Amino acid sequence: MKAFFTSCLGSLVALITFTILVIFLVAGLGAETQVEIMPNSVLSLKLNYPITELELEDPIANFFPEAADQSMGLMQIKNAISRAKTDDNIKGIYINSGSVGAGIATIDEIRSSLEDFKKSGKWVVAYSDYFSEGGYYLASVADSIFLNPQGNVELNGLATEVMFFKKLFDKLDIKPQVFRVGEFKSAVEPFLRDNLSEENKLQLNSLLSGIYNNMLSQMGESRHIDANRLKEIAGKMEARSAAQAESLSLVDGLLYEDQVHTYIKNQLGIDEDETIDFVKYSDYKKSYAKETSSKNEVAVIVADGEILPGHSDQGVVGGATIVEALRRARNSSRVKAVVLRVNSPGGSAQASDDMWREVELTSKVKPIIASMSDYAASGGYYLAMGCDTIVAKPTTITGSIGVFMMIPDVSGFLGNKLGITSEQVKTGEIGELLTVTRSLNDVEKGILQKQTEMIYETFTSKAADGRRMKVEDLKKIASGRVWTGEQAKENGLVDVLGDFNDAVNIATAKAGIENDYVLRYYPKPKGIFEKYFGEKQEQVKNKKIKEALGGENALMFQQWKKVQRLQGAQARMPFEFTIN
Repeated sequence: MKAFFTSCLGSLVALITFTILVIFLVAGLGAETQVEIMPNSVLSLKLNYPITELELEDPIANFFPEAADQSMGLMQIKNAISRAKTDDNIKGIYINSGSVGAGIATIDEIRSSLEDFKKSGKWVVAYSDYFSEGGYYLASVADSIFLNPQGNVELNGLATEVMFFKKLFDKLDIKPQVFRVGEFKSAVEPFLRDNLSEENKLQLNSLLSGIYNNMLSQMGESRHIDANRLKEIAGKMEARSAAQAESLSLVDGLLYEDQVHTYIKNQLGIDEDETIDFVKYSDYKKSYAKETSSKNEVAVIVADGEILPGHSDQGVVGGATIVEALRRARNSSRVKAVVLRVNSPGGSAQASDDMWREVELTSKVKPIIASMSDYAASGGYYLAMGCDTIVAKPTTITGSIGVFMMIPDVSGFLGNKLGITSEQVKTGEIGELLTVTRSLNDVEKGILQKQTEMIYETFTSKAADGRRMKVEDLKKIASGRVWTGEQAKENGLVDVLGDFNDAVNIATAKAGIENDYVLRYYPKPKGIFEKYFGEKQEQVKNKKIKEALGGENALMFQQWKKVQRLQGAQARMPFEFTIN
C-alpha cells in the first residue's frame, strides 16, 4: 500500500508539474515581442499562402514555424496595408507573389487597399518568377511590375470545371432522389448528369464573363492598356514568354531579383552596397497594437464557409455560433453597429433561416450591414438579405436564390454490391421519410417536393421583403440563378459595390460614430489546444479510413460524406464551384 500511494503521489506531482510547464509555455508563446520598424523600410508581402477571412492567431509559429498554420487573414492584411499608409517609416510595399491563394473578390479587396495605400504618394513594386492569372491581377495594381527573364505571365482568361459523379453512382447502384425549385439550381447536377445543362452553361458563361470583364477593366486602367486589347491578348494567350509579356507592356522589365533590389534601393535613395530594410508581413503585424480603445464597438461577425447546423469551425459556418454572436451583439450596449461579413456558398436552409431571424431582430435595434466576400450565394445570400445595406465587390458570386433536397437511394448498392437487405415495418401509410435504404414511393416524393416548394416560397418572400421588391419580380431573378456582384446590383439584390471598408463606413455613419469606434471580430477563434488536437484527431480519422478502405474507396467514402451533408433542404450554390 505504501508503494501504491507513493506511486500515486509521484504521478500527481508529475501531472501538476507538467500542467504548470504547459501554462508557462503557452504564456510564453502568446507573448509577442514588439517589433521596431526602422526608418526607410519596405513592407514585404508574400501572399502565396491560403487567404481566409480571419487569420487564426498561432503562437506556436514563434517557436516552430514549420508547424504553424500556413494561412493569412484578409482582414489582417488589409489592416497592415492601412497602417503602412500612415507609417512614416514605411516608404513602399514590395509584392513578391506569383500566385495568390484566394478568390477573385478577395484579391480585389487587397487591390483596393493597395490603391488606397498609393494615395499617400508611396510606391508599390511587384516581382515574381511567374504570375498566375490571379497573381497578375493583384500585381497589376503596382507602380512597377518586374518579371524574371525566364518567367512567364499566365494571362489566358478564366475557366471553371465541374466534376460529375453520375457514372460513379451508376456503377455503385446508387440512385439520387432530388427535389428542387428553380431551373438554375444546379447544385445537384453532378449527381444527375454527366455534363452541364444548358441553363448551367448559360449562368457559368455569364458569371465568368462578368468577373473577367471587371478584372480586365481594372488591369487595363492600372497598366494603361485598353481593356478590349487586354481581352484579345488573353483570348489568344499572346504573352507566351517573358519577352512577349514585356513587349505587350504587361510588365515593366525583365529582371532578376537582385536587380529588382537595386531598383528599390534607387527608390529609397540608398547606395548599392547598403541593405534594404524589408519588413515581413508577419513581423509588421507585431509593430502596432492590435486594438485601440473606444466606448463604441463595431462587431464584425464573420461567416466563412459552408453553412451547417451547430457550431462554427474552420471552413464551417455553424448556425448556432452565428446566432449566438448576433444575439450578443444586439444585446451589448458597447456594440453600436454590426458588419456581417459573408463568405459562403450556402448550405443548410434551416440554419440559414435561423441566422436570418437574428439578423432581422438585430436590424430593428442597431445598424447591420452585410459585406460580401468571394461568395454570398444561396444560404449565404439568405444570411445577408435581412441587413439594412448589402455591400458586394463587383466580382462577388451571389444570388442563387433556390432550394433543393436530395435523398440517395442506396438499396441497390447495399443489396447488389454488399448483400445487405432491409425491410421496414410501419404504423401508417408513410414510413420513415428521410431514409436511404429504399426507394421513396410517389406519395412520399410528392410530400418532399411540396416541402421544398414551401421553403422556396419562404426564401423568396423574405428576400423580396428585405429588398423591398414584389415577390413576382424577385422570382424573375431567382430560380437558383447565380450572379456577379455587379449583376446583382443591377438586379436589385445588392445596394452598394464596394469593399469591407465601405461596409464599415456605412455602418459607422448610420450609428453616428464615424470618428470614434473600434472593430472587434466574432466569433472568437478556437484556443490553441482545441485547434491542434481537433486537427490531429481529424487527420488520424482520415488516415484510418484510407488504411481500411484503400485510396479509391476512401475517395468514394469522402464523396458519400458530402452527399450525407445534403440531406434535408439545402440552399447552396453549384457543387464544388471554383474559378481558375
